[in-house]
Amino acid sequence: MSTNEFILSIDQGTSSSRAILFDAKTTLIHVAEQEEFKQIYPHPGWVEHDPLDILTSQLRVVQAAMSKIKEEEKVLAIGITNQRETVVAWDKKNGKPLYNAIVWQDTRTTEFCQDLIKNGFGTLIKSKTGLVIDSYFSASKMKWMLDNVTEVQTAYEKGDLLFGTIDTWLMWNLTGGRSYFTDVSNASRTLLFNIHTLNWDDELLNLFGIDKRCLPQIKQSADDFGQAIIEGVEIPILGVAGDQQSALFGQGCWKVGEAKNTYGTGCFMLMNTGNRAIESKNGILTTVAWSVGGQVTYALEGSVFVAGSAIQWLRDGLQIIGSATETESLAISAGDNNEVVFVPAFAGLGAPYWDMNARGALFGITRDTSIADIVKATLEALAFQTKDVLEAMQHDAQKELTVLNVDGGASVNNYLMQFQSDMLGCAIQRPAQTESTALGVCFLAGIQLGCWTLEELTEKRNVERIFTPRLSDADRTKRYDKWLKAIEKTKNWKD
Repeated sequence: MSTNEFILSIDQGTSSSRAILFDAKTTLIHVAEQEEFKQIYPHPGWVEHDPLDILTSQLRVVQAAMSKIKEEEKVLAIGITNQRETVVAWDKKNGKPLYNAIVWQDTRTTEFCQDLIKNGFGTLIKSKTGLVIDSYFSASKMKWMLDNVTEVQTAYEKGDLLFGTIDTWLMWNLTGGRSYFTDVSNASRTLLFNIHTLNWDDELLNLFGIDKRCLPQIKQSADDFGQAIIEGVEIPILGVAGDQQSALFGQGCWKVGEAKNTYGTGCFMLMNTGNRAIESKNGILTTVAWSVGGQVTYALEGSVFVAGSAIQWLRDGLQIIGSATETESLAISAGDNNEVVFVPAFAGLGAPYWDMNARGALFGITRDTSIADIVKATLEALAFQTKDVLEAMQHDAQKELTVLNVDGGASVNNYLMQFQSDMLGCAIQRPAQTESTALGVCFLAGIQLGCWTLEELTEKRNVERIFTPRLSDADRTKRYDKWLKAIEKTKNWKD
């Protein structure tokens, strides 16, 4: 790559779409202003997106980024990273969505998943996919559409039905319907993909009643995904990864035992386990991190369903803050009041509890509880949930973490990062380039393009700040025990 050549990262998230340009030194050149799109809640526990909202918002930010390219400059490749598990169904003849996208947070298939568990399918599914049975993942969402949406049923009977996670939906549209692909990292989040054979699994397809012809071809994360057509120009799509795996790659966690935590809509911690798919005994998921050059890398993952969305709730639901940026100063102003504990189990509890029937709760409220106390408790909930995940992950990996790499919107909050370090008892390392998710697929696309190797990328890592623990072990234990007590009271609330 020369100085006038770029890679475009398409970053399609749960609540917004973005597009980012990186240069040959992987320096961020331009971020198109992120565009939020509507969150649809038809019933309690249901979360949907209009697939066309996702597509049009993404196209607009891509066009905004491309408008910054001068005549003598060129975009060499595209990388796509996306919200995972969310499913779209569309008609392959006309590209029309057949129903709203069912979002990863959606819990409408809880009862079906519980029936699978009661019927003893948990061990089979975990051994093949590395995942637990939960409404979080894609397969039960696909089955629900097949069982409940007439348009989906009709398209299936005609042989015109296509299912895809958001990466597939974007690729199909960007290439004018010529590319129907996904990558191993996204496929590994569906409950239909065998992480050992690296193929759609016939036994699982039969279990969920899904025909393989309705699913995309699976490729490596650095691969040729076809030519996107943007404003009449063809640009190859060369890197694709689910947002959390992309962030792990973008953080440079390429060695076994290295880990990152992303504070986005949810909170996701991944630890690189190399070529070993470690089966968790502690409620943690095993997933494919990426595949590059014929080599597959696995990871342990802990998923916290509600993180940044809890901050959005404070802003949009309770309307007690005007913006997320206010939370740091409010939390500091709350002082030493540690009585209020907030468990944001809006969509149940993820790792390591996996309780689809848990619901959120505030504990320790008194007459003098303030907005600042509630905001502080909300931030601290993100750190407590991360500690839950790390405790379980360290048991599985038999490795004590000394440094946790962080990224995502809330990682810029200094109060949260210091409290996170205090709770984990380890250093928190925040990169100078916080756009780790977009950077990950930039790296992948650049590798496929032949621009750089992993060894060369290692030299590009740059740390902005390191937070180290200040709490004593006794204080840490006291605070965490109160959190665990609150967690127990929220479990199995919705029966």
